Amino acid sequence: MRAMTVDGSCVRSLQCGAMDVEELGRRVAQDVSGGGGTEGLRRLSGVIAALEERRTAVVEELRRGHEATWEEIGRACGMTRQGATRRWAGRLRARSFGLAVDSYQHGRPGYPQALIGSAVPREARRVLDLGAGTGQLTRLLVEAGLDVVAVEPDETMRARLAATVPGAAVRAGSAERIPLPDGSVDAVVVAQAWHWFDQATAVPEIARVLAPGGTLALVWNIRDESEPWAAELGALMHRTTRQRIDTAPVPPPPFGPPERLEIRWEHPTTAAGITDLVASRSYVIALPEAERARLLADVEHLLATHPDLAGRERIAMPYLTRCTRVRLG
Repeated sequence: MRAMTVDGSCVRSLQCGAMDVEELGRRVAQDVSGGGGTEGLRRLSGVIAALEERRTAVVEELRRGHEATWEEIGRACGMTRQGATRRWAGRLRARSFGLAVDSYQHGRPGYPQALIGSAVPREARRVLDLGAGTGQLTRLLVEAGLDVVAVEPDETMRARLAATVPGAAVRAGSAERIPLPDGSVDAVVVAQAWHWFDQATAVPEIARVLAPGGTLALVWNIRDESEPWAAELGALMHRTTRQRIDTAPVPPPPFGPPERLEIRWEHPTTAAGITDLVASRSYVIALPEAERARLLADVEHLLATHPDLAGRERIAMPYLTRCTRVRLG
């Protein structure tokens, strides 16, 4: 038996057994919520969120270390294998980018300058870049003279972001738990990240931090595969896994009807940059090492031998940038 302190008071931690764990949970919940009321509910909600975050971290440790199957994880959490997979598999992929931070920064393209005027209203001054990664869009927002807060959950990505875009205020957080006060930003932009969010939680949280009439812009860079070599590259990238993403979503209330924008442009890069782009994809990071190495070798072979690319030092990667903007209320 050991002492465990929760919210200033002490409960006795019970040993082993499902019933003991359930009893401990009830005691902790009672201790945290105290006399109830809205303040007790606030404290209880905070502890639940922290516990869920820790549970996700343990699941991540088990999966990355190949220490437990999804069936074993589901059983430990009182779920089926399918339930555990649905709950955490996507989130763990979203958290994998820090494992390939160099490839992510070197391979991921920026965004066309013309995007800023459409993604962020002219009257906006303080902007939140949510799920900012290593700062591909953050940099453009700072260069436009905006007061930018960049929120990124992955510690490795966040450190790189702070180093490469010192003009932004970089914060730890997520779309589900944004570390900003109510009504504190004029606009929120989300680049390449909306599909990773738990939208049932993220939508009201984004609405909370927006000022009245503020805007939310959802942005994706999509490879233009009307270029034959880009189509061959895409086929290689997706030969084992195809990630289907809705790049024209309609955010629910309290947001209004969407405004759409598409920009065609070219990102100047190199063969090494394209290889890094492929290596930075979440489904490629998750591949077994031998399979991942084969894929990257095949990408390098395509880039070295395709008649439209062979011998080129610089390559123009064709993109379509797609933006959906909605206004609060």
